[in-house]
Formats: sequence, structure tokens, C-alpha cells
Amino acid sequence: MSVESKKPQEACCSKLKLFLVSLAFMYFAKAFGGAYMKSSITQIERRFDIPSSLIGVIDGSFEMGNLLVIAFVSYFGAKLHRPRLIGIGCLVMATGSFIVALPHFLQGPYKYETSMSHNTEANSTESILPCLSNHNLTEKDETPDIAAIQACEKAVGSSMWIYVFLGNMLRGIGETPSMPLGVSYLDDFSRQENTPFYLACIYTTGMLGPMVGFMLGSYLAKTYVDIGFVDLDSITITYKDSRWVGAWWLGFIVNGIVILLSSIPFFFLPKSLPKQGEEEEGGKKSTELASGPEQQSFLPDETQDGEDKEKSATLKEMVKDFVPSLKRLFRNSIYTMIILTNLVAVNGFVGMITFKPKFMEQIYGQAASRANFLIGIMNLPAVALGFITGGFILKRFKLGVVGAARVSISASLGAFCMLSLQGFFHCDNAEVAGLTVAYQGYPQVSYHHSTLLSPCNMGCSCSMKHWDPVCAYNGMTYASPCLAGCQTSTGMGKAMVFHNCTCIDTSTSPAANMSAVLGQCPRRTECDDKFKIYMALSVLGAFISACGGTPGYIVLLRSIQPDLKSLALGMQTLIVRTLGGIPPPIYFGALIDRTCLKWGTKQCGGRGACRIYDSNAFRLTFLGLIIGLYVLANMLWGVLYVKIVKRQKKLVLRDQAKKNGVEANRLSNGHASISIVKYKEDENMESTI
Repeated sequence: MSVESKKPQEACCSKLKLFLVSLAFMYFAKAFGGAYMKSSITQIERRFDIPSSLIGVIDGSFEMGNLLVIAFVSYFGAKLHRPRLIGIGCLVMATGSFIVALPHFLQGPYKYETSMSHNTEANSTESILPCLSNHNLTEKDETPDIAAIQACEKAVGSSMWIYVFLGNMLRGIGETPSMPLGVSYLDDFSRQENTPFYLACIYTTGMLGPMVGFMLGSYLAKTYVDIGFVDLDSITITYKDSRWVGAWWLGFIVNGIVILLSSIPFFFLPKSLPKQGEEEEGGKKSTELASGPEQQSFLPDETQDGEDKEKSATLKEMVKDFVPSLKRLFRNSIYTMIILTNLVAVNGFVGMITFKPKFMEQIYGQAASRANFLIGIMNLPAVALGFITGGFILKRFKLGVVGAARVSISASLGAFCMLSLQGFFHCDNAEVAGLTVAYQGYPQVSYHHSTLLSPCNMGCSCSMKHWDPVCAYNGMTYASPCLAGCQTSTGMGKAMVFHNCTCIDTSTSPAANMSAVLGQCPRRTECDDKFKIYMALSVLGAFISACGGTPGYIVLLRSIQPDLKSLALGMQTLIVRTLGGIPPPIYFGALIDRTCLKWGTKQCGGRGACRIYDSNAFRLTFLGLIIGLYVLANMLWGVLYVKIVKRQKKLVLRDQAKKNGVEANRLSNGHASISIVKYKEDENMESTI
């Protein structure tokens, strides 16, 4: 009997473990895609010449896809074959990834913005005259041909970003079943005390996805977008240039293949499993995390019998019960408060992670590839370690709902402190003549009334629209060789050098030459030291914040009725992603656009992507928004903690009353068939003597 009974248990456990491994791999695949999208934001912005506010809309399309189906998937999916629905979602996600990469194959090669024709012939001895090569550009600046612009935009496919928008939305639709159905399936069939550890394992494995995503994003950001289709020797810009576009499309093809592979196991898993260990430990006392008296105390008392309802219902009955189920769910004040707290915190987090690489580029002068690399190699391992640490703390100290809430609020406060300190370590604006500093020997420039023209380049008839920066030997960056007043040039491609630049001041160092090279000047040494401190604070803050992730999730799981678990997780995903995932990239991007100092010019004319920002205004806008949202989130956490403690006290008083009632009943042995109802909320729990 013992041998026969062990076989079903082993089969059950192996299937649960298969689901755990499959879900973890799927979380890895979807997180890989999500992180790669974040790491490619700058590349997509440059490739399609769109502002940050529009790139925010594209980034938010993932959440829009979630919004379309999350409520129905969460409610109806809980009553259908959950693993199979997750597998179908993976197939949809993979299709979306391939569609995102499609524009690369539908539009022509990338033509970056330049103010002049660079000499790319190896055997050529011709000297280009930058100061005299732009007379015709001034006229184009004055009188743009609208018809020609429209025809040009149609030819180059300027609206191809719509494919990225639609593909990302399809990714969001496919990702929908994974969280509400996956987590509820795992929680339903595993031991309650094991759930925190399983969740921590899934999220820790999932965190490998963003690491791979950002690392791949870093590598491909250095790889030219049209690699294999153009002669790389003819490219005069480097990956550090703000006009450079990496091979962003390649990562989405890789991600689509990985997600396809992750879908396979879900089609071979059963609809339901026996509860883990219930055969052998049915009578044993559960730990503090079990959904026993403690979880019951956090649920509305009138709905305690919800889990006893028959689950096999017709579609008509499920539809009829949808609205009453929502009412039951949102009558739970703690659940509602958790949603509100998460909503505010996610607004800050999404805005931060979307524009963090751009922040590192503009404030500290880091290349997009290095910013992605550092996020992937430093921040994300810290987050993964934080998730597993939070789960370990819960399991090691057997913390209940109140203890989990304490860990979460402590982590939130610690992360806020680290974030606040980051604002004190920043670099000054990059020195760009006519934008952030005055031309040497001329009055100081105001950011709002900057001019790229100066007496030193007035005779050159330069275009002020184009961005083709050169770095002078005095450490000053000029917007183009023409605006630097350069008279001649030598060399070819990336090695081109411009000479006799009249705007380069040699009064402070007469021995210095008046030459400039292609590209923007690097930041000063002290900026690197400040960047190291910023990264240390960022990594420590990421670890502390992640420590509160698993405990916060346990507070949510233990505060909802078992039969409403999938719906509750789905509604949380719906609300938080709708209001916390879609708006932040848009309003963060719109406010960041206001700090732009120099806009690029599209191939067909018109405003393109921003080339350089006022770093001080960028920093104050970016960090100010995040800190403000985190302050509000911490205040809401305080209110939530008070509510949880009050319910915990109510539980203690109720249990004490029950014990006193049992003792009183034992003393009245001489009476028979007396039914005693202890409290109104316990009217369904009668003790018969």
C-alpha cells in the first residue's frame, strides 16, 4: 500500500516541479523580451526619429495589450485549462516579437543625419572645405518643400514604428495568462509554506531574463543597424555618437525563438493536481504562512464560504457570477489598499527603468551600450539576490502577514533613501559651444535663448538644424565642423580631422592647434568618479527594494479569498499595468522632451530625435518625479500597515473569545443540545453541546 500510494504522490510532485521549472523558464523568456525592449528604447527612438513622448507610447503598448484581455483571462482562465492557456499566450508573445523586428526588413538602410559629405575614398587626396560646403543648406532651412517632404517620408517609411507598436501590444496580450494563472496554479497545488520560496525561485530565475536582455542590448547597441548590408568603413560615426543606431531588430528575433521554446511544456501539463503533501500531512499543523486562521482573518467574513462553491460551472453561470465576484473582491479594504500602493510605486519604477539608460547617457556621458551593460551586470543581479533574500527571510523566520508587511515597508523606505542620495552625485552639462556654454571669447549662453551662430562662424553660412558634432583639442564640442569654423579637412571616415577652425580659442594656450575630430568630447575625469558612486547607490537601492518584493506579494496572496485568487491577481495586473504601466513612459517622456537643447533633423526634414539635453534640468525632472512618487508610495504603505495590524488584533481578540467560549461550554455539562453563537461574524460557526 505504501509503495502504491507513493507513486501517485511522486507523479504529482514531478508534474508540479515540471510546472515550476516551465513557469520559471517562461518568466525568464518574457522578462528577457521586456528588458530587451527597454534597452532598445534609445535605438528605436533614433532609428525612427521620434521624440521620447512617442517612444513612451510605444513602450506602453505592451500594457495596452494586457488591458484588452487581462480581466477575462484572469476570471475565465481560472476555470479552464490554465497551463494550456499559458502555452497559447507564449505563442502569441513570440509572434509579437517577430512583428516588432519586421520594419527592419521593410524599410531601406539607415541614413544618419550629417551636415556635409564626408570623404570616404581611401585613395582620395581631396580636402573638403566644411566652412564653404553649406551655402545651399541655409535656403533649405528657410523654405521647406512640403510635397517633397511627404513624398520622402513615404519612401523611407517614416511610419514603420507602428509595426513596433502593434508587435509590442501583441506581446502584452500573450503575456497576460502567465502571472494570474501561473501563480494561482502554483499556489493552489503547493504547500502554503512553500509558496514564498517557490515565488522567490520563479522571480529570481525570471531576473536572469533582464540580465540577458540588457547584456544582449549592450552588445547589439555596438553593432551597426545595417550590418551585413552596408560597408562599415563608410560609416563616419561610432557607437558613442547620439546618431548611432544598433542592430535593435536582431534581439527581438532571438527573443521570439526563446519564447517559442518556453511554450512547449505547458501543453503537456494537466488541468489540476492534488494538493502537494496533503496525503501525508493532512492532519499536521501548518506554519504561520498557511492559509488558516490568519488568512481567514484578512478576508471579509461573509464570503468565507466562497471556496466551498462548486467550481464546475457553465459559461453562463460564470458570466453571471463575474460582477458579484468583483464586488466581493473590492469590498476587501486591504486588497484595495495594496492595489493603490502598488500603483503609485509601479509608476515610479516604470518611469525609472524606461529612461534609466538615457539618464546615464545624458548625465554621466555613458554610451548606450555601456549603460545597458552596467544595468545588466550590476543592477539586475542585485535585484535577483534581493528577491531570494526576501523569500528566505519569510521562510527562515516564519513570518506571517504582519511580518511580511514590516519587511516590505522597511525595504521601501531603504530604497527611497538610496534614491534620494543619488541626486547629490551628478556631472555638469557637456560643454557644447552655443548650447551649454558660450563660444570662447563671447558672452555666456542662456539655455533658453541659445544660438549656434557666432562672429567666428558667421561667414560660413552654416545650417543650424543638423547635428554632426566635432571635438576640439581644447575639450569643447561644436555642433558641426562648419559651426566650429573649420576651413579644411584631411583623412577619411571616422579618422577625418578638421583644421584651421576659427571658433577654437587658442588665447589661453597659444601652443594648442585649431583642429577638431569627429564625435562629441568625453566627460572629465571627476565625472567618472561621481558615476561610480551613483552606480554603487543604484545597486544597493535595487537590492533593498527587491527584498520587499516577495513579502509584498505574500501580503497580497494572504489577503484574498482562495476562489478569487486568479481574479484578484488578474485585476491587480489590470489596474497596475493600465495606470502604472501605460502613463509613466508617456508623461516621463513628455517632460524629458522639455529639457532638450538640440533636436535632430529627419532625413526628409522636420524635427527628429533629441541629440543633447540640459543635464541639470533632465536630472531634476527625472529624479524629482521618481522621488515624489516614492514618497507617496511610502505614505500609503504606512496606512496599509496600520490596517493590517488592526485586523491582526481583531484576529487575536476573536481567537481569545473562542477559547473562552469553549471553556464555558465545557463547564455546562449538565445541559444538552444548546447551540451557542459566539459572534455575528461567526454566525456560521456554531458549537453544539
